[in-house]
Amino acid sequence: MVTSTRARPEASGAVVYVIDDDESVRRALEDLLASVDLAVRSFGSTQAFLEHGVSETPACVVLDIRMPGQSGLDFQQQMAALSMRIPVIFITGHGDIEMSVRAMKAGAIEFLTKPFRDQDLLDAIQQGIKRDMQRRAEDDVAARLRGRWETLTPGERDVMGLVVRGLLNKQIAADLGVSEITVKVRRGQIMRKMQAGSVADLVRIWDRLDISTL
Repeated sequence: MVTSTRARPEASGAVVYVIDDDESVRRALEDLLASVDLAVRSFGSTQAFLEHGVSETPACVVLDIRMPGQSGLDFQQQMAALSMRIPVIFITGHGDIEMSVRAMKAGAIEFLTKPFRDQDLLDAIQQGIKRDMQRRAEDDVAARLRGRWETLTPGERDVMGLVVRGLLNKQIAADLGVSEITVKVRRGQIMRKMQAGSVADLVRIWDRLDISTL
């Protein structure tokens, strides 16, 4: 069987995706994860995983490093190319230092050699899920900030860019060729729309927005 679903889903609000061509390994991992109330989706190949797709819940991937066709390391690269930012935990029966270094440099949570302790895997999975939850929370904050940025007029965006650089109202007015009153009005609108309580808040928001990418 290539794909299966076990465990009580969403007991923790998270999903563990297991990708291993060995059905006995998949079964063993399904039972282990079910014992700690983690939802698990298992696949016999990376292609089956891609065809299934991922949910919008926090997750991590337990990935065999040696499989027929596409290796786990190659799939890790493909995930990055596809902007699939789910944390990866590698498991292997034939790993080496070079593989481990490559996997960890590419962002893997852990590299476990079979046979490994169940607790080591569970600890790595919890770390991966926690990291994915943090990443999703940060993405949500960034999306809200981008939404606020979109409400600013072009003139307000110009003023914000100068405010966060520490310029005074009269300096901003001279730089933009507008009156100081206009700068004050725009500045007030910026603080309200961006929900900033201080210039320091505004600077932090500016840094989080990464304006160059908008």
